[in-house]
Amino acid sequence: MMNTHRKLLALFALYPNTWRTISFSVPLPKALVSKDYNRQTTTNAQRVAKSELYGYNDGYFSSLRDASVPDDSWSALHSQSYGNTERSEPQPSAKYSPDVWNTVSAVRIQGKTLRTCSFGEQSERVQVFMKTDGRPLNSELDLWQGPDNTPQKMKVYIEDGDFRPFTVIIETPGSGNAIAIRNTANVEFPLHACIGCNTDDEEITSSIGPARKLAEVSTPRIVQGGAVLTVPFDPAVKSVQVMLATDGRPLNARVELLQGPNNSRQVMEIYTEDGLVRPFFAIIETPGDGNVVRLINTATLEYPLTACVEPYMMEEGAESMGEGGMLWS
Repeated sequence: MMNTHRKLLALFALYPNTWRTISFSVPLPKALVSKDYNRQTTTNAQRVAKSELYGYNDGYFSSLRDASVPDDSWSALHSQSYGNTERSEPQPSAKYSPDVWNTVSAVRIQGKTLRTCSFGEQSERVQVFMKTDGRPLNSELDLWQGPDNTPQKMKVYIEDGDFRPFTVIIETPGSGNAIAIRNTANVEFPLHACIGCNTDDEEITSSIGPARKLAEVSTPRIVQGGAVLTVPFDPAVKSVQVMLATDGRPLNARVELLQGPNNSRQVMEIYTEDGLVRPFFAIIETPGDGNVVRLINTATLEYPLTACVEPYMMEEGAESMGEGGMLWS
């Protein structure tokens, strides 16, 4: 080996140009992001419009306001940023109701297994349903966008997946989106899942989405990092809708449905890469009485979020305990 090294050094000393002959170059790899992925880029004007919608009216995002953009141009900005939002005629699909499982075709996911579902870029949001046959539900729900990119993920636990089925609406701007559902329970605890891209519910198919509509009709509450807010409501409320958003920063939160002191019936741990582009919106079943929704901002103090909790379905003819049956504490 030493003799070989000596011969090479002598060769390089006699023929300096040999260095050039053995040198090589590696071309830079092409960008992995296609033109379609550029539609994810959020303009400053769009962030300003959305930040004001979710209750952030001052600070950094207000300084980005473009005077040439009118206040009511959220839909136009959405179309400009994410491309043409025109979609084909919606196919028949059930909107959310307690009887939704009688009209949809669900997929059975055994314990310790993973199932994925991809869809076209014309779908701005998807609706995910999960339930069990009366056993506990433990699952992980991820939004994939491209290789090794998970902009939104959540862990879900429900004590009785048949009594309280899980429903969430996930924003899916851009292309290359897919939903991944992993049943983290044992093999004895399967679950049933269904994903709908098109529905006859205007709240789902409209360009603004249910999260923005809820923010328009209610007063968002700012939850600082590490803070806890509880929302009790009367038995007349059969289900509630929960919306969480940020001003463009990451969202880390925990949503719990309690029935009794520290008796968790349903728990959701949520992470969103950008709480402005992809706000969290879910519908929680609240049968019985003594139900309380507890919101915990698990991020640090530098990452506040805005929260909206309002009734979704109420018993007919029932009198509530105040406006909407909600009581912030």
